[in-house]
Amino acid sequence: MMILTPILLILWGATVIPPADLLPDPKLSLLQPVNFTIRVMGLAQVLLSWEPNPDQEPRNAHLEYHVKIHAPQDDDFETGSTESTCVAPLHEGFSASVRTILQEGHAPLASSWVSAELEAPPGSPGTSVSNLTCATSTTMAGGGHLRLHRVSLHCTWLSGEEAPPDTQYFLYYRYGSWTEECQEYSKDLTGRNTACWVPRSSISSKGHGWLAVHVNGTSRTAAIRPFDQLFGVQAIARANPPTNVTAHIQGKRLSIRWDKPISAFPQHCFDYEVKIHNTKKNYLQIERIPTNAFVSVIDHLSKYSIQVRAAVSPACRTAGLWSEWTPPIYVGSETRKPLMEWLLILLTVTACFAVLICPLLCRICHLWARLFPPVPAPKSHIKDLLVTAHCEKAGSSATEMEVVSFVEGLGCEVLENSMF
Repeated sequence: MMILTPILLILWGATVIPPADLLPDPKLSLLQPVNFTIRVMGLAQVLLSWEPNPDQEPRNAHLEYHVKIHAPQDDDFETGSTESTCVAPLHEGFSASVRTILQEGHAPLASSWVSAELEAPPGSPGTSVSNLTCATSTTMAGGGHLRLHRVSLHCTWLSGEEAPPDTQYFLYYRYGSWTEECQEYSKDLTGRNTACWVPRSSISSKGHGWLAVHVNGTSRTAAIRPFDQLFGVQAIARANPPTNVTAHIQGKRLSIRWDKPISAFPQHCFDYEVKIHNTKKNYLQIERIPTNAFVSVIDHLSKYSIQVRAAVSPACRTAGLWSEWTPPIYVGSETRKPLMEWLLILLTVTACFAVLICPLLCRICHLWARLFPPVPAPKSHIKDLLVTAHCEKAGSSATEMEVVSFVEGLGCEVLENSMF
């Protein structure tokens, strides 16, 4: 064991000591680049350029450069080129540094840093715009087989709190190499431009990358500070609402269908949200689905308002904004039961009423008979007397008038006796 220990130490030392060809040349010294400049190339775009140090030896060394951005936001990267384009807001200035590096072996060499700075543009504090927001939408142009998708741009902002009353703002945007000034503005009550509408922009309907927006201003009494902002093209793309929304009810089944929005993206690239509002019970239901149809079980005696909105799914685009809700359509009815149902209800109530009232009527009739009994008929011997008197009329010598008088008198006498 004691013999193996020195051997192991020798082997371990061999693994940690790099070969001579991997060690940096102790005579090699890296010099910082020269002529480092920062130039504005467009809206929110600068070009960083430099040159290798002419005194750098050996000249055939494979040199690279380490670039570090200090403002407006920290960033760093490495490149083998002597220039680099950066996209960043410039209203607060821009500063960066660069140094020479040599990537050889396990111990790379680096020179000292050389820096450059781009000063912020002039302007009084508090005069620049704030709350700048932008969104894009797609419209259809052309007809027949040739259908083009145009992208419109809409931006809004607030005036600076310290801006003089005569301040007027103007918007510019850049997408790729194309820069354009807004031509259609909306104004507030003081006449300032506070919104911009570009109906036909240079932005691609399936574009990506950055949209640079620059808003500056003019005033006779103060210098207006400009403002820059970068927007991800996909992040501000607002989908159009779905089209041809239809709905119908079968029993307790509500079926809703619609067509995909106007867009350069195909049908499978959209997600949808369906909003169903029961106006009778004030109940709201929102469902998110990946298809253009939806079925729900409902109360068939209620009225419903239906709206749908869309967004491009993450499968086709990394980000995006939901569309506006479609105008509401209404299905169902809050009117009461149909006439046939009312007739059935009326007949049922009538039958129940008859069953309940008949026994009551029978009892009332029985009580009436007890309170008011029928009047008795005349006794039978009075009728016999009248018949006998009539039979004796033929043999009697008395006149007819006398018989009648006798019978009437006899009847009155009989009635008087019966009363007593």
